[in-house]
Amino acid sequence: MAAQTIVILGGGIGGQVAANALRRLLPAEHRVVVVERDATHAFAPSFLWLMTGDRRPGQIVRPVRSLLRRGVELVTAPVDRIDVSGGRVETGAGGLAYDRLVVALGAELAPDAIPGLDGAAQTFFSLDGAARLRDELRSFPGGRVAVVVSSLPYKCPGAPHEGAMLIADTLRRRGLTGKFDVHLFTPESQPLPVAGPALGGMVSDLLAQKGIHFHPGLALASVDGGNRRLEFKDGTREDYDLLVVIPPHRPPAAVRGSGLGNEAGWIPVDRATLRTLHERVYAIGDVTAIGLPGRWRPEVALPLPKAGVFAHAQALAVAKRIAHDITGTGEAEEFCAGGYCMLEAGEEMAGFAYGNFYGEPSPQVEFRKVGKSWHLGKVLFEKWWLTPVGLRRDLLRLALLAGGRASGVTMEL
Repeated sequence: MAAQTIVILGGGIGGQVAANALRRLLPAEHRVVVVERDATHAFAPSFLWLMTGDRRPGQIVRPVRSLLRRGVELVTAPVDRIDVSGGRVETGAGGLAYDRLVVALGAELAPDAIPGLDGAAQTFFSLDGAARLRDELRSFPGGRVAVVVSSLPYKCPGAPHEGAMLIADTLRRRGLTGKFDVHLFTPESQPLPVAGPALGGMVSDLLAQKGIHFHPGLALASVDGGNRRLEFKDGTREDYDLLVVIPPHRPPAAVRGSGLGNEAGWIPVDRATLRTLHERVYAIGDVTAIGLPGRWRPEVALPLPKAGVFAHAQALAVAKRIAHDITGTGEAEEFCAGGYCMLEAGEEMAGFAYGNFYGEPSPQVEFRKVGKSWHLGKVLFEKWWLTPVGLRRDLLRLALLAGGRASGVTMEL
């Protein structure tokens, strides 16, 4: 086959893994190009630790170039337009033709989508937001903290629960025990609904043990920042002293205008191959829409959660499939939706949930008891991810020798 150009849009978790795997699997004559708007990569799972003051921004940010294998081309520019019929993308650095395209552009935060929200709330869903919230928590005198999932879908389904518990832990460490209450509001019927009622009940119990007041089934309608009041779509009103919000999410503008998306703008893909409706165009990670009909509530098609663990696995599956198509070697792998989450609970403790989200007749998800080993597993994964790609194998060997098998996770690029 003639030399091919594979273009990957987005240099986050999915984009990095796909690019590195393709560069490892393909002969050198084939180009692997990543287009990423930002020159640096901020490791989102660590935003919670930035919020608590356990990390500084410089500790969780790396140049994107250092996280890509040698031989992967990096274009640092925004994606302006995707022309699937012409096999071309337009970027801030010029046009780029492709033979195969992988869209890994993620999801954008859209606080302007809810009246009054923008400017009225803190968030730990961005690097800058987590740093500002850290400063707010350091000076917060006490009162009612509202942690609000503003709308669905949102990435990292465990993050709101982790955030609520870590905020409570941070305020207790400041000596504010008895001077604050943390309330978690969500439109969902339970924590992590796609994982089923058993796991949801376990997380609800964990929240209660940590003193978090959980309010399911409440969808945010507007925010009155002047009076520090929330109004929900069912008419419920709640006051707050500190508002921490998971903002609405939307697909990037280039995706919304590409013709790849559904009515909401997310890209539907074949759940096994990650192919879009367009030939030789794939999508992975948070930008995708993968329905899981017939699960815990047959009348509701719950989506596969938007989470880095799935972006990672999808990227590997797509890379191996593309490499097989080009070289005729290896296997055309399928994405099987195995996933896990290390759920931070404060006091350097975490739980561990894992399972098969394509399981029949419903996702088969288990939850391991909260302990320090799962927190350590999350720390080791952070260190591995932020290590320059050429040194990761050595770090992984050291982690395994030190007991890093605790998480049960196989890391592959």
